[in-house]
Amino acid sequence: MPQQMLRCTSLRNKLATLLSAMLLLLHSAGAFAVAERVISLSPHATELAYAAGMGDKLIAVSAHSDYPPEAQKLEQVSSWQGINIERVLALKPDLVLAWRGGNPQKIIDQLAGFGIKVLYVDPQNIQQIAESLDQLAQYSPNPEQAHQAAQQLLAEQQSVKQQYSRTDHAPVEVFLQFGNQPLFTSSSGTLQNEIVELCGGKNIFVDSPVPWPQVSKEQVLTRKPQMIIIAGEESQVKNVQDFWHELLDIPVIAVPEDYFNRSGPRIMRAAEIICPKLSPK
Repeated sequence: MPQQMLRCTSLRNKLATLLSAMLLLLHSAGAFAVAERVISLSPHATELAYAAGMGDKLIAVSAHSDYPPEAQKLEQVSSWQGINIERVLALKPDLVLAWRGGNPQKIIDQLAGFGIKVLYVDPQNIQQIAESLDQLAQYSPNPEQAHQAAQQLLAEQQSVKQQYSRTDHAPVEVFLQFGNQPLFTSSSGTLQNEIVELCGGKNIFVDSPVPWPQVSKEQVLTRKPQMIIIAGEESQVKNVQDFWHELLDIPVIAVPEDYFNRSGPRIMRAAEIICPKLSPK
């Protein structure tokens, strides 16, 4: 009789262990949290949602959510002017992807007050982009796709680092130019600076105490840049060259704005453009 009791106890323990393992597996796969109706309130969150395998669950997006192309077919419920909260509520989402740096906090708090799950998606660097993909996995019907996208992004980052982060030559001094009047740039802690450093370059305003400093022509000239990088199209290069006229006669590299200014998986496409330009011949 004691032996039978021991066998029963052992069997119960094994079953309990197996059940716990199954529950853990289901939880890690997001089986308990798959979102069925998702709204994205920023273009970068839209891209991340698609990359995480949530495209079929998106029911509305923000203005300028133009990638992938199918995102353009979705209703737009937010823009730089604000969020159409009445429409968002009418669509009855069970998950809203919010942008702490660009969405009005009062409206986001109101949505949360109505019982809607709000997830902030606001990555500031490549590592955080990957972490956002992993975070979205728990709400995705395709969690493995999200994890794979995160792993691929980090693998691409490591590959670029190994290829271009060399110390056998002086780094190219880069001025990151955003706009003309006023003239803005970016410093350390920004995604744009991270890409320049990843490619082996040096941002001339990396030491600025603010992330997006407004600078003067004189400040730029004092730091003697060897290259200018802009977020835009090739057609904008001439405008930048004309802006500097005879003050600076250096290469101007244009990187598509969607690549360079969105904190999404395509940030490595920006690196593909910039890195060869900063590499010694």
